[in-house]
Amino acid sequence: MRLSFSAFVFLITLATTACTDTTQNADAAPSPPPPPEVDVATPLKHTLTDWDEFTGRFEAINDVQLRARVTGYLVEKRFKDGQMVKKGDVLYVIDPRPFSYELQRIKAQYQLAQKEWERAQNLRESRAISQEEADRRFQELQIAKSSLDNARLQMAFTEVTSPIDGKVSDSYVDVGNMVEENETVLTRIVSTNPIHFRFEGSQTDLLKYLRLDRAGQRPSSDTAPNPIYIKLLDEDKFYHQGEMHFVDNAVDNSTGTIQATATVNNDNGIIYPGLFGRARLLGRANYEAILVPEKAINTDQDKKFVYVVDSNDTVQRQYVQVGNLLDNDLIVVSQGLSGNERVVINGIQRIRQAAQPVTPNPVELAWQEPDTLVQADDAAAEQRPEQE
Repeated sequence: MRLSFSAFVFLITLATTACTDTTQNADAAPSPPPPPEVDVATPLKHTLTDWDEFTGRFEAINDVQLRARVTGYLVEKRFKDGQMVKKGDVLYVIDPRPFSYELQRIKAQYQLAQKEWERAQNLRESRAISQEEADRRFQELQIAKSSLDNARLQMAFTEVTSPIDGKVSDSYVDVGNMVEENETVLTRIVSTNPIHFRFEGSQTDLLKYLRLDRAGQRPSSDTAPNPIYIKLLDEDKFYHQGEMHFVDNAVDNSTGTIQATATVNNDNGIIYPGLFGRARLLGRANYEAILVPEKAINTDQDKKFVYVVDSNDTVQRQYVQVGNLLDNDLIVVSQGLSGNERVVINGIQRIRQAAQPVTPNPVELAWQEPDTLVQADDAAAEQRPEQE
């Protein structure tokens, strides 16, 4: 089949036009975007004291279940439920009359035994009685004296006194009821100042403190009253100062933790036994730390890493180990950084892969003093109005 001359010309024109359009489209293709911009900063170096955080509960140092020490009828209550009491304050009175009568009877027996002994001494001088008889009367005098002392003690027990300074609960027994010796619990008294703060530490915490002690960087709380600061659930600062008192001698097999106790001053009486608190315990002191913003830390499964920009302005992963997070949003990098790197602190979401080119924007980190830890000298001055 033959093509006409006009058709042949049309096909040549069409092909030439297509080639021209293709060449123009290739020349108009967009150029690749510039590398994404990220903020980079050199890690901050600062001398720090580590404070490790724990959660615990306050406990009374002395907790007494007050019991009757003689049997009898309760005739008087001498305290108001919930009041503060002093050691030796009379809280209850048990009917003293039966004990008074018994005391008088035994006192008479004692006086008689005393006269018998004096008479025996005179008779023995004249050899009117044997030495055995004199010894028997002396023994009777000693027995009578012991009975008298016991009767006086029983009489004293009719006044039930507080064995400690503290806060008394309500009365468990009403006046008029019979109370049994060493059986009936009358009330409960707890000491409130000072007060204990009990918490648990992990095996990792224990090993860290032991190694710091062996390295001479922090004394063990077994032997030194390391400082501790505590805040209650409604407080924004660690107002309450204390010191370590006790670390247990074994790790709990079931929980893998070890018990520890601090003693805390409670002059204003705001801390009750049973309250929860958050504590900061002295860790490593006065060491130079490498710090980066918390937002610069990334997680890859169980590993932590930061993005570092190299001399070619490409990003690389740098795996690190981190320590405490400070209140100023800086986190301690214990391993992985020398402090001279350019760490990506903003724009991390723009990084898609390792060795990606970026446009670094230098930023300088500034140290801000954390303000949540109240030091001992300032604690009293910063107490809130309701604690005064």
